[in-house]
Amino acid sequence: MKFLLNLTVALLLSGSFVLAQTPAAITGKGKVSGAILDEKSQPFPFVNVLLLNAKDSVLVKGLAADDNGKFLFEQVEAGKYMTLVSMVGYQKSYSATFQVKDDAVNLPIITLKTDTQSLNEVTVVAKKPFIEQQIDRTVINVENSIVSAGATALEVLERAPGVTVDQQNEQLKLRGKEGVIVQIDGKQTFLSQQELITLLRNTPSDNIEKIELITNPSAKYDAAGNSGIINIKMKRNKNYGTNGNVNLGGAWAKYGRANATATINHRAGKISTFINGGAFYNKGFNNNDIYRKIPFENKVTIFDQKTERINESQYYNVRAGLDYFATDKTTVGVLVSGFFNDWSNPFGQTNTRILNEDLSLQRTFRTNVFNGGKMTNISTNANFKHQFDDKGKELTFDVDYVNYGGKKNSNLDTRYYKPDGSNDGNPENVRNNMPSDINIGVAKLDYTQPLWKGKMETGLKASYVTSDNDMVFETKTDEWVLDPTRSNRFKYTENVNAAYLNYSGSLSKKVKYQIGVRGEHTHSIGNSVTLNQKRDRNYINLFPSVFLSNQLDTNNVINLSYSRRIDRPNYQSLNPFEFYLDPYTFQRGNPNLRPQYTNSFQLVHVYKNFLNTTLAYSRIKDMIADELPQQIASENKTFVTSDNLDNQDNVSLTVSFPIKIAKWWNVQTNFTGVYNHYNSIYLEEKLEIKQASWNMYASNQFTISKNWSGEISGWYNSRAFYGLYAAKPMGMLNAGLQKNILNKKGTIRFNVNDIFWTNRFRGKAIYKDIDFNVKSQWPSRQFRLTFTYNFGNQNVKGARQRNTGSDDLQKRANGGS
Repeated sequence: MKFLLNLTVALLLSGSFVLAQTPAAITGKGKVSGAILDEKSQPFPFVNVLLLNAKDSVLVKGLAADDNGKFLFEQVEAGKYMTLVSMVGYQKSYSATFQVKDDAVNLPIITLKTDTQSLNEVTVVAKKPFIEQQIDRTVINVENSIVSAGATALEVLERAPGVTVDQQNEQLKLRGKEGVIVQIDGKQTFLSQQELITLLRNTPSDNIEKIELITNPSAKYDAAGNSGIINIKMKRNKNYGTNGNVNLGGAWAKYGRANATATINHRAGKISTFINGGAFYNKGFNNNDIYRKIPFENKVTIFDQKTERINESQYYNVRAGLDYFATDKTTVGVLVSGFFNDWSNPFGQTNTRILNEDLSLQRTFRTNVFNGGKMTNISTNANFKHQFDDKGKELTFDVDYVNYGGKKNSNLDTRYYKPDGSNDGNPENVRNNMPSDINIGVAKLDYTQPLWKGKMETGLKASYVTSDNDMVFETKTDEWVLDPTRSNRFKYTENVNAAYLNYSGSLSKKVKYQIGVRGEHTHSIGNSVTLNQKRDRNYINLFPSVFLSNQLDTNNVINLSYSRRIDRPNYQSLNPFEFYLDPYTFQRGNPNLRPQYTNSFQLVHVYKNFLNTTLAYSRIKDMIADELPQQIASENKTFVTSDNLDNQDNVSLTVSFPIKIAKWWNVQTNFTGVYNHYNSIYLEEKLEIKQASWNMYASNQFTISKNWSGEISGWYNSRAFYGLYAAKPMGMLNAGLQKNILNKKGTIRFNVNDIFWTNRFRGKAIYKDIDFNVKSQWPSRQFRLTFTYNFGNQNVKGARQRNTGSDDLQKRANGGS
């Protein structure tokens, strides 16, 4: 299997070596030059200039004009071309078609005009890459990927550069750091890590337009999220008239999966509306092997545990919105969305052998587990936007209400056996039931205006959250009896009031800056009603941010940024309840968790809008580590919990670049190297972990013919630490084909995900009396077929996109599985 992984990496990177050989063989190429002026006939610096193939408008090269408004394309193949010149706030300008041979072509002067009306439509066939590297973020264009068709949001994130999906512990990491904030259309999901993973695992990628990775947000964003923000943008109305699409898909990976989505958009006059909905059914499995040694009083007890679980889920969602364009400068809108998720484990069984140190058998036990749960969500938003007569002055207001309702239940039936197979004592029957209810209210006001040759942004935000979880734990002998020692009701309230101020401007034509500060006052109360424990916290923090950008020349841009951020514990991690997998294995909350604080520095270099290199450093104080193992050795019990570690230092290097090997073959490559240093006192001993790891993603896209295209992609994670777990390398290789049908209104995609089934978790944890190995696998190898049909007007202007007020909250809601 190691050979297959190495072969996969070699194949994916082969384009890099092909490219290295290409330039030396190129001869007889021409140059294209020109100059750009504004409406006052002054040189217009740093304007975007694209060189397009005249035949089909496919992008050939792109660059930014220099500080004198001049541009030069070198090494241009012979042929017919046109240029597209663009700048935000100005009309796009297309040149006439011109011929390039082996000479220099000097284009007529181009004058950009203010965008007061739309130009006649020009169709540009340039296709966005799956991964698009921008100055302040990485964009995953999900709808342009063949191998992402029929996948889930979680499976798409596995291919995102710098993102690590820990399926074993149900966690997300960005550039090797925990604390990722996940938003959907700018609204934070309010879920714990486990519930968030469940939601992403049941969200079809066919509903997603793109995913944004923002690693160092400014003061305008909420201060939560030490490793950055993942913003998932769902598909939305983009045209006047009526249009829509229908998507049907199915997959097979030992068990079946099916999904169906539909969208209808209508835009006419001053009204723009949309509604979309979907249904998703999934059946899968998760197998775990755990081998652990527990020392106690000069003896060692060994648990050899094998767990098999079949999981089944149904997910339904609906989203609807309306924008009313009252005037050219004033827009009022409403958004309503909701989902229903029903999941269960119709079969779950753990078989455990308890061994002596010499591997002789003490006893065995079998636990049959039935887990299930439901979650409902309703989110509403009303928003207002007004642009003043003064150019650049804008006021927006959002108010949100979000509710999550859920119910989880678990039944465990454990039977014990002697080494000879006969019964050993009475069976243990336990069950628990935990309904939960979360209510969130948010109001947000933002104001922008030009000031002193720059731009000022300021705003206010207030949020209030209530959470109520009631865990009822029962045991059975002759009848079910309440177990008060393991039952618990936990209530949590949190109020955050925030204000921010940003100012951006220019020190010169080449040097731009942005400085900002955000202040947040937090008051939270965690109340364990059953245990009569209350935690009341009241604190104020300031979060500064600084950004500098220097356009060194037409080919090089340098960006430097700093920000301070906070991560508050999710609501369920503070709940001191215990959730059991079997009588010897459980999860426990920690009401003493403190917020963690992160200081982040980031240096970005962009070369020719082609090669993007990012060097980042961060220090996390009071790092919240999830799924830390602990043991009660006297009872042979192992549990996981969340706790604060003193410090984590993180250094990362990310390199991203596209390669055009041929007209029909494009490669996108991303590499991330990470160095983590954990330093803390944990369980009364010094804990120090130093670990270097790396991650890579590569995608090969092929244009086979007019209606056929293909894609081969893969990713690889090296050996890395997840808390105390040392994980072995993981990776996968994917391939897919796409065919356009029905005059390109329909698309059929077939793909195979994880061809060699190498995406599985293998790791171990050794610390003090903790010594165990874990293996886990799930149906990552899948065969998927999808059909998409678009109807209605697909050719006109885009609709409004906006974020809402509950950006910083939804990730932290609800309990863990």
